[in-house]
Amino acid sequence: MTDSEAATKRAARTGPYHHGDLRNALVHAAAELAETGGPEAVTVRAAARHVGVTPTAAYRHFTNHEELLDAAQEQAQRTLFGAMAETMADLGPQAHPITRLGAVGRGYITFALREPGLFRTAFCGDQQTPSPAFELLAGVLDELVAVGFLDPADRPDAEYAAWSSVHGMASLIIDGVLDDLDDAGKDQAIRRTLAVIERGLATGPKAGDPRVS
Repeated sequence: MTDSEAATKRAARTGPYHHGDLRNALVHAAAELAETGGPEAVTVRAAARHVGVTPTAAYRHFTNHEELLDAAQEQAQRTLFGAMAETMADLGPQAHPITRLGAVGRGYITFALREPGLFRTAFCGDQQTPSPAFELLAGVLDELVAVGFLDPADRPDAEYAAWSSVHGMASLIIDGVLDDLDDAGKDQAIRRTLAVIERGLATGPKAGDPRVS
């Protein structure tokens, strides 16, 4: 992709700046900067330049790098949630919760591979409240308990076990640790990670139900 094509793509995604909506435009610009350069690329001056306004105008909305990065992190979290929800939406309405869980994990990793800068930015700052993605995962785990796949005694904090496994696999791939594997090998590693998570959660009385697979 040429520099001109990249600029056109960024403009289409960010959208034109409209007077009175500068804060939102700066947040979108910060997300664009994070997508290509990671969280360290997000500065107020860079976002202002990206939007086409003066740094002085941008500083009226974000007094420092940390404020803008926090806003970019929130945007990245929403984008991550959207990727996970989109993958789940491809399933039929009668899909078993364990199938939905696999889709959540796959959507999480797909987002990381597609937009590694945004992925890193989503977790670069303090998170005082559960993210939408975390709450989505928690909801699916509750569904596993409801259908008897996961024993209620094993439900507390199960989010962290599943999350850390999927996040770790995504990080290994985007950080180049698995570069010795081709695309098929990486996909197989992802499948096995998701299968290990499934087996670890299969502690309920209906975990062996053949209709689950």
